[in-house]
Amino acid sequence: PDPSAPAPIQPVRPAKPVAPRPVVRPVEAPDEVAGAPCPSCGTPNPPDRRFCRRCATALNPAAKPEPLPWWRTVWPFRRRVRASSGRAVRLLVILAVVVALCAGALLLLPAGRALFEDTRDKLGKAKPITPVGIEASAASPRHPAKNTADGLSNSYWGVPAEGASVTYTFRKPFRLVDLIITNGPSKDPEDYTGEARALRIDLEVTTQDGEQRHKELTLSDKPGPQTIHTALSDVKTVRLVLREPVGLTSGRQLALAEVEFFQRG
Repeated sequence: PDPSAPAPIQPVRPAKPVAPRPVVRPVEAPDEVAGAPCPSCGTPNPPDRRFCRRCATALNPAAKPEPLPWWRTVWPFRRRVRASSGRAVRLLVILAVVVALCAGALLLLPAGRALFEDTRDKLGKAKPITPVGIEASAASPRHPAKNTADGLSNSYWGVPAEGASVTYTFRKPFRLVDLIITNGPSKDPEDYTGEARALRIDLEVTTQDGEQRHKELTLSDKPGPQTIHTALSDVKTVRLVLREPVGLTSGRQLALAEVEFFQRG
């Protein structure tokens, strides 16, 4: 070959891309900043910044919620409350309520018990009960006190004067719900005014433990049975005293036709 001839062109491999070298820039000296210091690192920050320019701590954290007032924490009792939101006052209020309820229960216990027993009387059906013994302080001939419990309204117990009493004894204590009294000698209007009648009867009840209870029974001067609600518990004996007679003149006697006792069913 001719040495003066140019060399043939050979294939060239593609070049590899080379990343530009980083340019180092000088760091400017920090300017003096006037502002509130960071609560974490103490670096001053401009007033418009929300985070510290050095440690990124929040400069204006959200304010903590105000504690609940004590009256918002009273009910319900198991409600979760925030710290310092009146727990001590809440406990004092609860304690005061409990003490008040206990005191009210003690004061109202007799009334509450009476209401409970009266409700049971009204829900149940009264049943008649017969005494096992009858004793009277006085009685006219042929008109003994047992006539008041014989079931007949045309026979009666007769006494010569006011203040006579009759006592009924029962086999076991019971709840005396009602008392039905047929005043005078008979329920028949024609025979009713034939003898004197008592317009008031003193009721004396003796319980099983010996306690006595008194009650005044006011009767109407009319023939027929008169129902009186008594509501007395643990009754063992019943004593009736005849008072305020009407029509008691010479030759007449104070009459009581029938006395019926009813217990809770």
